[in-house]
Amino acid sequence: MSWRARGVLGAILAILLLFAWAVLARRFAPASNTSLTRFDAIIVLGTPADDDGNPTPRGLARTTEAVHEYERGIAPRIIFSGGSARNRFREAQVMAHAAEAQGIPESAVFVEPEAQDTIQNVCYSERIMNEHGWRSAEVISNEWHIERAALILSHTPIEWRVHAAPSFERETGGHTALMNAEEIFKTVRYLAWARQMEKCEP
Repeated sequence: MSWRARGVLGAILAILLLFAWAVLARRFAPASNTSLTRFDAIIVLGTPADDDGNPTPRGLARTTEAVHEYERGIAPRIIFSGGSARNRFREAQVMAHAAEAQGIPESAVFVEPEAQDTIQNVCYSERIMNEHGWRSAEVISNEWHIERAALILSHTPIEWRVHAAPSFERETGGHTALMNAEEIFKTVRYLAWARQMEKCEP
């Protein structure tokens, strides 16, 4: 076998190992690091609004589930996180307005409007928690996103658990497979690069 062929084979093997690592990391990601059932805050991870500034089904699902958890007494406040990552609308503000429209008092809503990715969602929300002396959070996102979020949360000092929002989107086998594949790619990036290079100091 030539050196070039060995190099190609080695690169393919390395890529396969990275993806296997990502799949296993997601499969065994923790759901929490605490036995708490009540928290200081609920954190809702950001997702882009549509181009008219309205919440998408994905964002509305996360927001509505946070409202339900608030009403159940899981936490007395909600932190919405997310900047203008894909259009001019700040994700956190769009979701916060939707929560207030569902009856959440403005005094219970906190907005983190700068985060551009999940690492920053977690980090910047933790900053808000530190400013107020809060130490625990339930973190809400969609089911296919929650495993990578848990991997990121496992490197924070707060007490946390993840909670998946039921989907408001029309689920098909192809849609689910696409979301899972995208998250595996993002998990590879997180494990191989972002975890070391995108450090954030709360």
